[in-house]
Amino acid sequence: MESMAIADGLQARFPEEILQCFSFQGQVGVGIRPDRVVEILGWLRDDQAMRMDHLRSLCGVDNARRKNGGLGRFEVVYNLYSIALRHEIRIRAQLTEEDPSIDSVVSLWSGADWMERETYDLMGIRFNGHPNLRRVLLPDDWEGHPLRKEYPLRGRGEWVGITDLQAKLEELDAHGFKADDPGPEAGDAGDAATGKRKGDC
Repeated sequence: MESMAIADGLQARFPEEILQCFSFQGQVGVGIRPDRVVEILGWLRDDQAMRMDHLRSLCGVDNARRKNGGLGRFEVVYNLYSIALRHEIRIRAQLTEEDPSIDSVVSLWSGADWMERETYDLMGIRFNGHPNLRRVLLPDDWEGHPLRKEYPLRGRGEWVGITDLQAKLEELDAHGFKADDPGPEAGDAGDAATGKRKGDC
């Protein structure tokens, strides 16, 4: 099925939830309201004419500089693909700056778990009902979300936990653990059964 026909099917099935359909360089996108995202994506997955069984990717977008009105500052973008039918569609759920949150789709695709965590970590978009929504790339006490437009390009200074980390490295170093120690050289692993390295007695 052509992507625009999929968009038309969405428009017919969820007329109140579709904000826009557009095509750019051969890729079709559908802007939706966020409230029924699980129902909409579940229909795309389960309907026999759609069968969007593969979530290719999920990411957040900050449109702080977008000029046209009527759409949210933030988007969660879902790139869906049907392995059986070999067609695709891009769904763009619109979120407001005041409430950048949306329901999790981990119940539909378990692979969304870490994608949603990364989007939360870097963009600050919350996923309601996520089983373990916490940072996945940055430390838990990191301030801010680096992919937001207002985040400074050079960061906001040193991470507050860097001093503790350096102290921990020095403590490990005092006990003979070196951060740059590559370990046993290749071919010098020895006998795994005895635990002896080559050259040991």
